[in-house]
Amino acid sequence: MVRDPWDAFVRQAAALKAQAEAATGLTAEVPFERPDAQFGDLAYPCFAYAKAARRAPSAIAAEMASRLTAGGLVAAITASGPYVNFTADAGALARELFAAWRELGKAYGSGEPRTARVLVEHTSVNPTGPIHVGRARNPIIGDALARLLRLAGNPVATEYLVNDVGRQMVLLAWGVKHLAVSDVPAAEREKEDYRLVRYYQAANARLESDPALEGEIQQLIFRLENGDETLVREVRAVGERILAGIRETLERLGVTFDRYFWESDLLLGGRIKPAVDRLLAVPGAAVEDGGHFIDLASFGVHGRDTKWFFLRKDGTSLYPTRDVAYHLDKLSRCDEAIVVLGEDQRLANAQLRAALNLLGTGRDVEPVFYAYVSLPEGKMSTREGRVVYMDDLLDEAVARAYLEVAKRRPDLSEERKRAIADLVGVGAVRYHIVRVQAEKAITFVWEEALSFEGSAAPYLQYAHARCHGILSKAGTFDVPADLPPMEPAERALVLTLARYPGTVAAAAAGRRPHRVATYADELANAFTAFYHACPVLDAAEPARAFRLTLVVLTKAVLASALDVLGVIAPDEM
Repeated sequence: MVRDPWDAFVRQAAALKAQAEAATGLTAEVPFERPDAQFGDLAYPCFAYAKAARRAPSAIAAEMASRLTAGGLVAAITASGPYVNFTADAGALARELFAAWRELGKAYGSGEPRTARVLVEHTSVNPTGPIHVGRARNPIIGDALARLLRLAGNPVATEYLVNDVGRQMVLLAWGVKHLAVSDVPAAEREKEDYRLVRYYQAANARLESDPALEGEIQQLIFRLENGDETLVREVRAVGERILAGIRETLERLGVTFDRYFWESDLLLGGRIKPAVDRLLAVPGAAVEDGGHFIDLASFGVHGRDTKWFFLRKDGTSLYPTRDVAYHLDKLSRCDEAIVVLGEDQRLANAQLRAALNLLGTGRDVEPVFYAYVSLPEGKMSTREGRVVYMDDLLDEAVARAYLEVAKRRPDLSEERKRAIADLVGVGAVRYHIVRVQAEKAITFVWEEALSFEGSAAPYLQYAHARCHGILSKAGTFDVPADLPPMEPAERALVLTLARYPGTVAAAAAGRRPHRVATYADELANAFTAFYHACPVLDAAEPARAFRLTLVVLTKAVLASALDVLGVIAPDEM
């Protein structure tokens, strides 16, 4: 079992809570809470006991606390109003923390290895143009979630579904084939995704002014979705060119994938028809105006959307049909399937999960939904050409970071300034986006993202660099056998470091990488307070060795947390 210092304290507190319940004859489902520091480190309320006991919660809390004796990792038990509070023995917890560090080293915080294979699908933007800021949360949350699940002990594979079949791709391919360079505006960048998105936008404009073109596009869609191999490969080739540009952007962001799954492979491999046949055999499958559908009202789908169409009257598949075929393939390759989706995909995801249920797969696809990123300028649209691309955001972040680095470190070489600005700028984008709970809307604010004062990547990166600076001057040292009395800032840092394994486990179980971002900020704050309150290099022994050990642990845990978030932990800022 992986050693978890904070969990050991919680388990001891839970045993004492059970002891108090047995002594008073009171039982209830009462979770622990984290109280204000002045009251203790862990607490539970007594309101749930009050009704059955017909006593005031404060009186119950006082009695329960009086019946318990501290010991082990619990230094004190007190009652404050309706709460029973537990205060950790910081020295005992520090010894538990150091024992975990000796066992795990830089793997401290990781979970027990699991065998269930987890597949995380994320990003999966259509290859019709560069990835824009509105979709920036998908790769950042998806990549952080995959990193988090790996740290928690899961074997994880990441996958990008390339949607290279359908109307958008046909229109793009038509534009690339039929429009001349003179028909499109100049490319904003010398990247394939920027060069080709112009043809998609121009083809859309041509379609609006030339109604006859609609018939040609519909014929191409029919051919594509009926598996015309020549056309499928022609459209895919255009998608591959755009995806190459998207991958450049994602790699700059630190996001890579274990696999790219092409939707066209479902067509070329003949895997759409078996899925359609299975859907046609579902009890209740019906026909309306020639199209085939299944009524999903019993699965909580309401209104006009209860009729889930999976086959057109001309026999061609719809995107939902191909999505079912893809997921049948996906589920054969994993034990747990997670997909990161924009909030506008809730209905489609509910329909997919219902269809998989009706097909008797006995499996589910777990969604992680996110709200879109916006800038003060408002909504963005690829089709209309009004868009802020991810590359623009990264360029701006690095440029702003460079100005800050140049101001703070004029002593550095130009090459080093540029290198630090790049890791600070990209890190700022990633952290600023992942730190907010996925379902909550976010507006990207430069001043917050690039802050060196708190709740931002530069602040956390600077704390890591400060740890490195201290340790580079420290020489050799050993963890003292007898720990010295602790200052409040030392105690706070010990407790924060002890909570890391539990934070990782809870964040992974809840699919909440933003909790790691919150924790990293709390750790940087605790370290900063410690740094200002407790001299390290000039302290007398054994305080010096103890404090240096805390610096070692802080540096390692910060690096681990930042790695989960996809932020580089530098040794110099």
